[in-house]
Amino acid sequence: MDDGLADGGPAAVRSRRRWPWVLLVVVLVLTAGGAAAVALTAAALSRDGTRPRLVTYRVTGTAEDVTVTYPSWQGDAVAAARLRLPVLPWAGTTRTRGFMSGGAFTVTLGASGGEASCTVRVDGGPVRTATASGAFATASCDGF
Repeated sequence: MDDGLADGGPAAVRSRRRWPWVLLVVVLVLTAGGAAAVALTAAALSRDGTRPRLVTYRVTGTAEDVTVTYPSWQGDAVAAARLRLPVLPWAGTTRTRGFMSGGAFTVTLGASGGEASCTVRVDGGPVRTATASGAFATASCDGF
């Protein structure tokens, strides 16, 4: 009885033709799963980016000549705001949409030195703090 396997007959040819289709199906399933994961992540980030946020900045200390630089949002665009403060303390808040993590609030002391501390808080979340002392020292509250 000849089953076609010993001489590479029809059964062997059918078996060899099947593996490319199995491989194609596996690749398509993995690609579709990856695309779905990317789409879900993008949708979640988009929703989070349009949620209103309240960012609170604060500077305290003994320094008399301080420059602060912090992100300022105008719609979807981020700009840098810069203020020169002759005396401390100082506090500011901003409401924004389109907020993305990774901001930096810096406090730079002038030639007269002294000490200054910065704090940043977004939506009542964790407080980021840093302190600087001495002439031209810089404190950076970042990662908010």
